[in-house]
Amino acid sequence: MTGHPWHDEAVPDRVVLHVGTPKSGTTYVQSRLVVNATGLAGRDVHVPLASRAQGPDTYAFRAALDLTGTRMGRGPGYSAGWWDRLVADTGAGSGTWLISHEAFARSEPEHADRAVAELGRGGTEVSVVVTARDLGRTLVSGWVEGIKHGSTLRLAEYLERARDGDLPILAQLDLARLVAVWAGVLPPERVHVVTAPPDGGVRDLLWTRFLGACGVDPTWAPEDARRANDALGLPELQVLLALNRELGQAARRGSRFHDLLRGTVIGRGLAGRESVRARLDPAHAGWVTRLSEDWIEAVAASGVVVTGDLDDLRPAPVDAGSWVDPDLPHPDVAGAAAAALKAVVKEAYRRGEDPRDPTRRDPPR
Repeated sequence: MTGHPWHDEAVPDRVVLHVGTPKSGTTYVQSRLVVNATGLAGRDVHVPLASRAQGPDTYAFRAALDLTGTRMGRGPGYSAGWWDRLVADTGAGSGTWLISHEAFARSEPEHADRAVAELGRGGTEVSVVVTARDLGRTLVSGWVEGIKHGSTLRLAEYLERARDGDLPILAQLDLARLVAVWAGVLPPERVHVVTAPPDGGVRDLLWTRFLGACGVDPTWAPEDARRANDALGLPELQVLLALNRELGQAARRGSRFHDLLRGTVIGRGLAGRESVRARLDPAHAGWVTRLSEDWIEAVAASGVVVTGDLDDLRPAPVDAGSWVDPDLPHPDVAGAAAAALKAVVKEAYRRGEDPRDPTRRDPPR
């Protein structure tokens, strides 16, 4: 099943709001939108961008935080007024506007109602796109992302909290809930669910499906993404978990050492090493599969438009015999730790922080 046909000529004023879910290829989609923004604008398809100093790709993120009243480790000045700015910019423009960030998955019905009412002023057509991938991969990706932002939860604890309904991100991953929220304020034909291919490496297919749901010809946006989430294997995750436990709150997003951890320890030390990746614990496959089936059934019954195949959302079986427990010390953890230390030493040298300098102040503990 597919979404809107691609358009060969100018379209009426239209806003497409991509609301997540998290860990469904959203970083790839957003990066590729930014890279192709100039070319798309020539086709009267617009991607709102912030200034270079603010970070061009933070516009939709700031607006989503403002709309939903959340902070995610940012101060109040980071997002205040950005939703109204987005409404004003789209209302003053023509053609199609593509707005993408998974932080919109935090929307409750009142946020969705406000978004559709304000973006749809003056007769603008508003559509919503929800990207989704199978819950088994998504949960593990969410655990990895949490560690990058200072979490100290082991995978077993993370999955147990998810199973017991005590994991906040699960509400944002709940495809049935998201569809119900947005289909509650829009006709079902203007709510699109785009499924990510089971093979996470087939990113072009996700991109083509996404643009199809948005009503945009893929030939208008041929440039590939230049940014992706940092890939971490099990030994790298174990090093980062140990660091997070040592640093405590200072490792969290918006805290003292977070940027150093993300940019240097992860970005230049741990990311991209050829290590075994984390996978769903087979002991949790049963409830994950049952919940996935419930969501698939809810989407199928909702009448919304599906681009891709709902079968893509069924978790792949995990072979218990080949599964590697991320909570057991990995034999390459020393190599990962050395890579992290090397990155920190090189960064310290680059900054000129000579430990022999008597004027140098030790960092706070």
